[in-house]
Amino acid sequence: MKKLLKLFSAMLSVTLLSVGLMAQPSSAARNDVTIQQTVTHQLQDKKQFDKVQSSVEDGIVTLTGTVDLYQDKLDAGKKVRKMKDVQGVRNLIEVAGANVPDPQLHEQLAKKLFYDRIGYYDNAFNYYTLSVKDGVVTVGSETYNDVGRDTALAIVNRMPGVKDVVDNIKVLPTSLFDDSLRVRATRAIYGDSVLGKYATDPARPIRIIVNNGHISLYGTVENEMDKTIAGIRVNSVPGAFSVENHLTVDKNDNPGM
Repeated sequence: MKKLLKLFSAMLSVTLLSVGLMAQPSSAARNDVTIQQTVTHQLQDKKQFDKVQSSVEDGIVTLTGTVDLYQDKLDAGKKVRKMKDVQGVRNLIEVAGANVPDPQLHEQLAKKLFYDRIGYYDNAFNYYTLSVKDGVVTVGSETYNDVGRDTALAIVNRMPGVKDVVDNIKVLPTSLFDDSLRVRATRAIYGDSVLGKYATDPARPIRIIVNNGHISLYGTVENEMDKTIAGIRVNSVPGAFSVENHLTVDKNDNPGM
């Protein structure tokens, strides 16, 4: 009988201990009130976040409300993510700024991207594709380095009318061999008396994309002959594994990005 009582007493103690442990909030949950106060204070301190609300559960902050620019949405999430004890951020903020028709938004972004990084070495080695659907902008293609990618995205993120951004930009691998091909391809194209005119407007270069020894040409040229000559010149570059000529011919069209 005594053994049964001792066994029952031990089981009861274990059960009560388990219930007590289950009743205790996690360390993340215990910080929720403090996190909520910090997030509210930090967001209210910035005018662009005055319509943003937040809630906290187990250290996870959920952001809702509206902002004017897509970049503001990104900044709000980044700001909260850096706060003490925050375990994660659900960024459900909506961009409720200006509503710009897709064709108009596409034109504005294309023009900005045409002139991005003019005067810098990598200008002719970046090429972008752009599409806009219901304010959602998809940016793709390839850049010479992270700087080109980041500046292009900064242009898109800060453009009024952009509701969301899909980043499909690929940063090309660092390669001394590819850099050598870029130099040789540039000399081959712009050293030609016919093609040299495409260097006069820095927004209209023939874009030279080199990826692991493979060269691709993008952009817009004035006629079929210029496209053919560009292909011939680059095909003569020693060391290139392959050449793809994607130049388009339309003097009335916007230049390739």
